Amino acid sequence: MDGEARRMQRLIDDLISLSRIEAEKYRAPDSAVDLPGLVAEVVGVFRSSHGDRGREVEMDIAPALPGVQGDRAQLSQLLHNLIGNSIKYGRPGTPIHVLLNEGPGSMARLTVTDEGEGIGPDHLPRLTERFYRVDPGRSRAGGGTGLGLAIVKHISERHQGQLEIKSELGKGTRVAVTFPL
Repeated sequence: MDGEARRMQRLIDDLISLSRIEAEKYRAPDSAVDLPGLVAEVVGVFRSSHGDRGREVEMDIAPALPGVQGDRAQLSQLLHNLIGNSIKYGRPGTPIHVLLNEGPGSMARLTVTDEGEGIGPDHLPRLTERFYRVDPGRSRAGGGTGLGLAIVKHISERHQGQLEIKSELGKGTRVAVTFPL
């Protein structure tokens, strides 16, 4: 399969995934998910499969954090999208921090932070729109479909979570998702 065919297949896969998530939007997930274990598993995948950049992924998981009601496959996809974006857009040689701790109330808070170029404030409100790209040429060159953060947003909503994206030009980006425990 050539590069163009791979990009087209990724786009089709992302569109199908987004469609499935939206179809289940009003059906709350009802499985218990060990979120700390899932975070550790996904970070391990990145560390072993993304060379030097993968080894720059750091993880901090609060001890004894309870699980969440969720869809394990969708939460895994959310994690892959967030960490993958940090690897893609963070500055090589700088750490990517993945933090899972207790948030406000009885919430779990997942935060992924990179030290990349950052995103201008005018782009932040549109980041979760389908196909929106801050830098279209760079995103396409990196293999992105423009659907990753839209997928993250819809997975967050299905899990009664809240998505927050903060960024500062020249310093990096922090994406946080809070989920009910």
